[in-house]
Amino acid sequence: MMWLLFIYFASVCVVAGVLTVSLRNAVHCAMALLTLLLHMAGLFVMLNAEFLAMVQIIVYAGAILILYLFVLMLMNLKTEEQHLHKKHTYLFFAGMGLLAELLILLMLSPYGGTIGTATPEVILNTGPSHAVGITMFSDYLLLFEIVGIFLLGAVIGAIVLAKTPSKPDNREPANTPAS
Repeated sequence: MMWLLFIYFASVCVVAGVLTVSLRNAVHCAMALLTLLLHMAGLFVMLNAEFLAMVQIIVYAGAILILYLFVLMLMNLKTEEQHLHKKHTYLFFAGMGLLAELLILLMLSPYGGTIGTATPEVILNTGPSHAVGITMFSDYLLLFEIVGIFLLGAVIGAIVLAKTPSKPDNREPANTPAS
């Protein structure tokens, strides 16, 4: 059952990633990216990394993608929709063949399928989400706040770029008769 879920999540991630890069309409690209991010969260849940799955959904699928769509709608970019060319399909199948070969080589390597041995004591006692939260808000609090400031700067920059410049008032002053 787990293999079927993995194959589903992985195949949808690959297809959504290809669509994100190859589609011409920016809104369609954003929807393909949303599909990719949600299915990546599903892969994280399968790996028992619930915290990363929620961060993936809340931060990337929720905040960053909405910010991207907000800027896209404010800038009002009009693009001409084009269909995929035949050369793109050849490149897609060539890339899929290389990916399949890489996966086969990975599974045949001596490290394929081995289980890691690193398990921190905190994760064993309290769970992975608690350990990540304690570490993030104690050791990395300053870096966490700096990232928040960078995101605030990105929002301000998006608003400045989207703002239409006001037209200067070129009216000449009315001629008043001299008294």
